[in-house]
Amino acid sequence: MQSSFLLMSGALLARRISGIQRFASRNMSTASGALRTGSSPRIAIAQMRSTNDKDHNMAQVKTIIQRAKDQQAIFVFFPECCDYVGSNREETLKLSEPLTGRTVAEYKQLAKDNGLWLSMGGVHESIAESDSKSKTGDVQNIYNTHIVIDNEGQLVAQYRKLHMFNVVTPEFKFRESETVRSGSELVPPIETPIGRVGLQICYDVRFAEASTLLRKQGAEILTYPSAFAVSTGRAHWEVLLRARAIENQCFVIAAAQIGFHNKKRESYGHAMVVNPWGVILGQASQQDLDVVVVDLDFGKLANVRQNMPCFEHRRDDIYNLSYRKGTAKLENFDEKYNFGGYDIPKDTVFYSSELCYAFVNIRCVVPGHVLVSTKRWAARMPDLTPAEINDFFQTVCKVQKVAESLYGGSSATVTVQDGPDAGQTVFHVHCHVMPRHQGDFPENDQIYGELNMHDKEPERPRRSLEEMRAEADRFREEFARMGL
Repeated sequence: MQSSFLLMSGALLARRISGIQRFASRNMSTASGALRTGSSPRIAIAQMRSTNDKDHNMAQVKTIIQRAKDQQAIFVFFPECCDYVGSNREETLKLSEPLTGRTVAEYKQLAKDNGLWLSMGGVHESIAESDSKSKTGDVQNIYNTHIVIDNEGQLVAQYRKLHMFNVVTPEFKFRESETVRSGSELVPPIETPIGRVGLQICYDVRFAEASTLLRKQGAEILTYPSAFAVSTGRAHWEVLLRARAIENQCFVIAAAQIGFHNKKRESYGHAMVVNPWGVILGQASQQDLDVVVVDLDFGKLANVRQNMPCFEHRRDDIYNLSYRKGTAKLENFDEKYNFGGYDIPKDTVFYSSELCYAFVNIRCVVPGHVLVSTKRWAARMPDLTPAEINDFFQTVCKVQKVAESLYGGSSATVTVQDGPDAGQTVFHVHCHVMPRHQGDFPENDQIYGELNMHDKEPERPRRSLEEMRAEADRFREEFARMGL
């Protein structure tokens, strides 16, 4: 494969490969992080009965926080719809607020005043986009958003529910999507004083793949704040929560709504915490307002994972799960990007997925010539895991689509040179993506000769860092415009 940065001599190449191996070793040794053996942080989970009276609901929140604080909990988990439950679609939309609104502001102040972390497990977030409002200014859609607030009153995470509860059972019919717009991403686990917390909401519990991806990303705790229907709750609530805990070897925390919210809607309750072995550590009573306080034994979590290392036994060569959503937002690029031992400036990266990233080129064969590489060092294609292969080619296809759009290309040359006899000079898997136009070379295949020589001829000037940054900005803008 052709280096986009430098042609190395044999001696330099040997030193560079040695450096790459050290780099890969460091990454592998720190990727999983240390489990909190011996730690037993105290949490509280809430059970409440929200109505369309937001002030009454806030009073319940305050009571629960005080009870949790009195019992020395450091993190309090509230259920879905902790802000309110509307009586109909119109009222649900009318009562909604943005995350900058009065209700979330009061949650933040409560967290700060009491020195507690809060998980508010599904507030009705109004959508501020211009096309989401009618001519009268009424909100037309909302998100069901799980927010986490730290003990200083800062909003540190937000997850918008992915799976819409559109169901028909003998007992009832419900279509969440008539009011709620589904989210667009699975939020990686967040680091908190009680461990790495994965955020989900209610109906998400039926989709085991999402929880497994969160575990693969480092989750130690999975959260399912809920307003579970009574009929499905009786049949499935406990078994689903215990299953998610057992299969992912995580604590599961499920705050819950209970009782009649209005004449048409009733929730099952039974807020609970489950340990990684599937044991219920605590469960709420049948009271409308209850608080369950539990100590999370991370020694138990460590023992379960050590004695039965299920995630080491997964057959990724036969099946695998990968997270398909990437980001083109510079502020979300919070890691270092190393390409064959060379550090890539973060502001020249324009797309980052779970396992791969795309960045602009220092010497281009054609305008828009960019590279896609893997985050983990791998010398050649056969060294990639099935998950990396999946992610790599999905990323390449997205980048190709954006490059053709940005540069008005009608086609693209997409090529991987795998191994030194194929022209590889940087031993880190990467793909060249080059948008093409009719007649851009006298002979179409001439591009491969140009690719072979583009970083070997010293007279070909390198682009300035400013020029590369500007191009990366254009790519990020195009990703955003195309919704990729």
